Amino acid sequence: MKKWTNWLLVIGVVLLAVIPLLLVKNSEFGGADGVAEEAISEVAPNYTPWFAPLAQPPGGETESLLFAVQAALGAGVVGYGIGFYRGRSEQKKKGERDAA
Repeated sequence: MKKWTNWLLVIGVVLLAVIPLLLVKNSEFGGADGVAEEAISEVAPNYTPWFAPLAQPPGGETESLLFAVQAALGAGVVGYGIGFYRGRSEQKKKGERDAA
């Protein structure tokens, strides 16, 4: 029962992510940085940034690569954490069964 519940939740999350992409035609999805830059230029047209990035990626593809690497590392950390806690829970259950 619990495995089915988990799979139903995973399928639900995937559907929630994919269905809007299929239903919205001719849409462009931009990043939060672009939206924030646009909003700042509307609110304060004379605003000058007080901080410059330490390193500027050479192009958009490099920026996408860095974003993908960041997402992969984040997914790895989350997956490791879930696996760690699941393994610890199973070891605890096994220890309780062995003690009984």
